[in-house]
Amino acid sequence: MANVVVKKIACPKCSETTDAKLFMSINATNEPTLRGDVLDEKLLKWRCSACGYEARLTYPLLYNDMKNRFMVYLIPEADRFQLEDVELEQKYEKLKGIRKRLAPDFNVFKEKVFIFESGLDDMAVEITKLVISEIVAKKYGLKHVEEGYLSMYDREQNTMGFTFFVGKEREPYVQSARLEIYGKSVGIVSELAIKDKKISGFIKIDREWAENVLYRYKRMKQLGKSADEE
Repeated sequence: MANVVVKKIACPKCSETTDAKLFMSINATNEPTLRGDVLDEKLLKWRCSACGYEARLTYPLLYNDMKNRFMVYLIPEADRFQLEDVELEQKYEKLKGIRKRLAPDFNVFKEKVFIFESGLDDMAVEITKLVISEIVAKKYGLKHVEEGYLSMYDREQNTMGFTFFVGKEREPYVQSARLEIYGKSVGIVSELAIKDKKISGFIKIDREWAENVLYRYKRMKQLGKSADEE
Protein backbone atom coordinates (compact mmCIF):
# COMPACT_ATOMS: atom_id res chain seq x y z
CA MET A 1 0.00 0.00 0.00
CA ALA A 2 1.03 3.57 -0.63
CA ASN A 3 2.51 5.53 2.25
CA VAL A 4 0.60 8.82 2.37
CA VAL A 5 0.93 11.77 4.72
CA VAL A 6 -1.17 14.92 4.86
CA LYS A 7 0.53 18.28 5.25
CA LYS A 8 -0.71 21.84 5.23
CA ILE A 9 0.73 24.04 2.49
CA ALA A 10 0.52 27.82 2.38
CA CYS A 11 -0.38 29.04 -1.09
CA PRO A 12 2.39 31.25 -2.56
CA LYS A 13 -0.26 33.31 -4.35
CA CYS A 14 -2.97 33.99 -1.78
CA SER A 15 -1.29 32.72 1.44
CA GLU A 16 -4.28 30.55 2.35
CA THR A 17 -3.50 27.09 3.78
CA THR A 18 -4.63 23.92 2.01
CA ASP A 19 -4.14 20.27 2.93
CA ALA A 20 -1.99 18.25 0.54
CA LYS A 21 -1.68 14.47 0.26
CA LEU A 22 1.97 13.54 -0.14
CA PHE A 23 2.66 10.06 -1.45
CA MET A 24 5.95 9.15 0.20
CA SER A 25 6.05 5.72 -1.45
CA ILE A 26 3.98 3.75 -3.93
CA ASN A 27 3.93 0.15 -5.14
CA ALA A 28 3.45 0.19 -8.90
CA THR A 29 2.74 -3.54 -9.02
CA ASN A 30 -0.05 -3.58 -6.44
CA GLU A 31 -1.39 -0.13 -7.37
CA PRO A 32 -1.05 0.28 -11.17
CA THR A 33 -3.33 3.34 -11.16
CA LEU A 34 -0.83 5.20 -8.99
CA ARG A 35 1.90 4.26 -11.45
CA GLY A 36 0.12 6.20 -14.18
CA ASP A 37 -0.73 9.07 -11.87
CA VAL A 38 2.85 9.59 -10.73
CA LEU A 39 4.35 9.34 -14.23
CA ASP A 40 1.76 11.81 -15.54
CA GLU A 41 2.64 14.07 -12.58
CA LYS A 42 -0.99 13.98 -11.45
CA LEU A 43 0.06 12.54 -8.11
CA LEU A 44 2.46 15.41 -7.49
CA LYS A 45 0.09 18.23 -8.37
CA TRP A 46 -1.32 20.49 -5.68
CA ARG A 47 -4.20 22.94 -6.01
CA CYS A 48 -5.09 25.74 -3.63
CA SER A 49 -8.70 25.36 -2.56
CA ALA A 50 -9.02 29.12 -2.04
CA CYS A 51 -7.73 30.66 -5.28
CA GLY A 52 -7.18 27.67 -7.56
CA TYR A 53 -3.43 28.18 -7.90
CA GLU A 54 -1.71 24.96 -9.04
CA ALA A 55 1.84 23.74 -8.57
CA ARG A 56 3.87 20.55 -8.78
CA LEU A 57 5.13 19.48 -5.39
CA THR A 58 8.75 18.42 -5.05
CA TYR A 59 9.58 15.97 -2.30
CA PRO A 60 11.17 12.51 -1.80
CA LEU A 61 9.13 9.68 -3.32
CA LEU A 62 10.02 5.99 -3.30
CA TYR A 63 8.77 4.03 -6.32
CA ASN A 64 8.65 0.25 -6.01
CA ASP A 65 8.03 -2.08 -8.97
CA MET A 66 8.02 -5.64 -7.67
CA LYS A 67 7.11 -7.17 -11.04
CA ASN A 68 10.13 -5.71 -12.84
CA ARG A 69 12.28 -5.87 -9.70
CA PHE A 70 13.46 -2.30 -9.36
CA MET A 71 13.07 0.66 -7.04
CA VAL A 72 13.67 4.33 -7.83
CA TYR A 73 13.96 6.88 -5.04
CA LEU A 74 13.23 10.41 -6.20
CA ILE A 75 15.23 12.72 -3.93
CA PRO A 76 15.30 16.26 -5.36
CA GLU A 77 18.88 17.50 -5.94
CA ALA A 78 20.45 14.33 -4.56
CA ASP A 79 24.19 14.84 -4.99
CA ARG A 80 25.65 11.65 -3.56
CA PHE A 81 26.51 8.44 -5.39
CA GLN A 82 24.92 6.29 -2.71
CA LEU A 83 22.03 7.01 -0.36
CA GLU A 84 23.05 7.52 3.25
CA ASP A 85 19.88 6.41 5.01
CA VAL A 86 20.66 3.57 7.40
CA GLU A 87 17.02 2.92 8.32
CA LEU A 88 15.88 2.66 4.72
CA GLU A 89 18.86 0.57 3.68
CA GLN A 90 18.22 -1.87 6.51
CA LYS A 91 14.55 -2.09 5.56
CA TYR A 92 15.36 -3.34 2.06
CA GLU A 93 18.78 -4.93 2.56
CA LYS A 94 17.39 -8.49 2.38
CA LEU A 95 15.85 -7.94 -1.05
CA LYS A 96 18.00 -9.71 -3.62
CA GLY A 97 18.22 -8.98 -7.31
CA ILE A 98 16.49 -5.60 -6.96
CA ARG A 99 18.00 -2.65 -8.81
CA LYS A 100 17.84 0.39 -6.54
CA ARG A 101 18.47 3.84 -7.98
CA LEU A 102 18.56 7.46 -6.85
CA ALA A 103 16.96 10.11 -9.07
CA PRO A 104 17.82 13.79 -8.40
CA ASP A 105 14.92 15.16 -10.45
CA PHE A 106 11.61 14.11 -11.98
CA ASN A 107 12.90 13.69 -15.54
CA VAL A 108 15.59 11.27 -14.39
CA PHE A 109 13.00 9.50 -12.26
CA LYS A 110 10.72 8.91 -15.27
CA GLU A 111 13.62 7.83 -17.44
CA LYS A 112 14.72 5.19 -14.92
CA VAL A 113 11.20 3.78 -14.78
CA PHE A 114 11.06 3.66 -18.59
CA ILE A 115 14.47 1.97 -18.80
CA PHE A 116 13.67 -0.76 -16.32
CA GLU A 117 10.16 -1.35 -17.62
CA SER A 118 11.74 -1.84 -21.07
CA GLY A 119 14.00 -4.54 -19.67
CA LEU A 120 17.18 -2.52 -20.21
CA ASP A 121 20.30 -2.03 -18.11
CA ASP A 122 20.44 1.62 -17.02
CA MET A 123 24.22 1.48 -16.65
CA ALA A 124 24.58 0.49 -20.30
CA VAL A 125 21.97 3.07 -21.29
CA GLU A 126 23.96 5.85 -19.59
CA ILE A 127 27.13 4.86 -21.43
CA THR A 128 25.23 4.69 -24.73
CA LYS A 129 23.67 8.09 -24.04
CA LEU A 130 27.10 9.58 -23.36
CA VAL A 131 28.46 8.28 -26.67
CA ILE A 132 25.41 9.53 -28.60
CA SER A 133 25.58 12.92 -26.87
CA GLU A 134 29.07 13.41 -28.29
CA ILE A 135 27.66 12.87 -31.79
CA VAL A 136 24.93 15.44 -31.13
CA ALA A 137 27.48 17.92 -29.75
CA LYS A 138 29.50 17.69 -32.96
CA LYS A 139 26.39 18.28 -35.07
CA TYR A 140 25.62 21.47 -33.15
CA GLY A 141 29.22 22.59 -32.80
CA LEU A 142 29.04 22.39 -29.01
CA LYS A 143 31.68 21.35 -26.52
CA HIS A 144 29.26 18.89 -24.98
CA VAL A 145 25.58 18.14 -24.53
CA GLU A 146 24.74 17.14 -20.98
CA GLU A 147 20.96 16.88 -20.64
CA GLY A 148 19.35 13.99 -22.44
CA TYR A 149 16.95 11.13 -21.79
CA LEU A 150 16.08 7.80 -23.33
CA SER A 151 12.77 8.46 -25.09
CA MET A 152 12.33 5.50 -27.45
CA TYR A 153 13.19 1.83 -27.54
CA ASP A 154 12.17 -0.58 -30.30
CA ARG A 155 13.77 -3.98 -30.13
CA GLU A 156 12.12 -5.20 -33.34
CA GLN A 157 13.45 -2.21 -35.29
CA ASN A 158 16.85 -2.59 -33.60
CA THR A 159 16.89 1.04 -32.46
CA MET A 160 16.68 3.31 -29.46
CA GLY A 161 16.35 7.09 -29.32
CA PHE A 162 17.50 9.83 -27.00
CA THR A 163 16.00 13.30 -26.63
CA PHE A 164 18.61 15.97 -25.91
CA PHE A 165 18.05 19.63 -25.04
CA VAL A 166 20.55 21.81 -26.89
CA GLY A 167 21.46 25.46 -27.25
CA LYS A 168 20.40 28.46 -25.23
CA GLU A 169 16.76 27.80 -26.10
CA ARG A 170 17.09 24.19 -24.94
CA GLU A 171 15.50 22.90 -28.12
CA PRO A 172 14.68 19.18 -28.06
CA TYR A 173 16.65 17.10 -30.53
CA VAL A 174 16.07 13.37 -30.99
CA GLN A 175 19.02 11.20 -32.01
CA SER A 176 18.47 7.52 -32.72
CA ALA A 177 21.05 4.77 -32.38
CA ARG A 178 21.35 1.14 -33.37
CA LEU A 179 21.17 -1.35 -30.54
CA GLU A 180 24.67 -2.56 -31.38
CA ILE A 181 26.00 0.49 -29.51
CA TYR A 182 23.90 -0.45 -26.49
CA GLY A 183 25.13 -4.04 -26.79
CA LYS A 184 28.74 -2.86 -26.68
CA SER A 185 27.89 -0.74 -23.63
CA VAL A 186 26.49 -3.84 -21.92
CA GLY A 187 29.87 -5.49 -22.49
CA ILE A 188 31.70 -2.51 -20.96
CA VAL A 189 29.43 -2.65 -17.92
CA SER A 190 30.06 -6.40 -17.49
CA GLU A 191 33.81 -5.67 -17.47
CA LEU A 192 34.09 -2.50 -15.44
CA ALA A 193 30.97 -2.14 -13.29
CA ILE A 194 31.15 -5.40 -11.38
CA LYS A 195 31.54 -3.70 -7.99
CA ASP A 196 28.70 -1.24 -8.66
CA LYS A 197 26.45 -4.12 -9.70
CA LYS A 198 27.02 -5.72 -6.31
CA ILE A 199 26.05 -2.65 -4.26
CA SER A 200 22.82 -3.47 -2.44
CA GLY A 201 21.80 0.11 -1.65
CA PHE A 202 20.33 2.98 -3.66
CA ILE A 203 22.91 4.44 -6.05
CA LYS A 204 22.97 7.22 -8.66
CA ILE A 205 23.84 6.06 -12.16
CA ASP A 206 24.22 9.18 -14.29
CA ARG A 207 26.46 10.95 -16.80
CA GLU A 208 29.27 11.43 -14.27
CA TRP A 209 29.24 7.71 -13.55
CA ALA A 210 29.25 6.89 -17.28
CA GLU A 211 32.14 9.29 -17.96
CA ASN A 212 34.23 7.58 -15.28
CA VAL A 213 33.52 4.08 -16.63
CA LEU A 214 34.10 5.07 -20.26
CA TYR A 215 37.38 6.79 -19.34
CA ARG A 216 38.58 3.66 -17.58
CA TYR A 217 37.53 1.53 -20.55
CA LYS A 218 39.41 3.69 -23.09
CA ARG A 219 42.47 3.80 -20.84
CA MET A 220 42.36 0.03 -20.41
CA LYS A 221 42.24 -0.49 -24.18
CA GLN A 222 45.11 1.94 -24.76
CA LEU A 223 47.28 0.15 -22.24
CA GLY A 224 46.17 -3.29 -23.39
CA LYS A 225 45.06 -4.26 -19.88
CA SER A 226 42.20 -6.44 -18.73
CA ALA A 227 39.43 -5.30 -16.38
CA ASP A 228 41.03 -7.27 -13.52
CA GLU A 229 44.32 -5.44 -13.98
CA GLU A 230 42.49 -2.09 -13.86
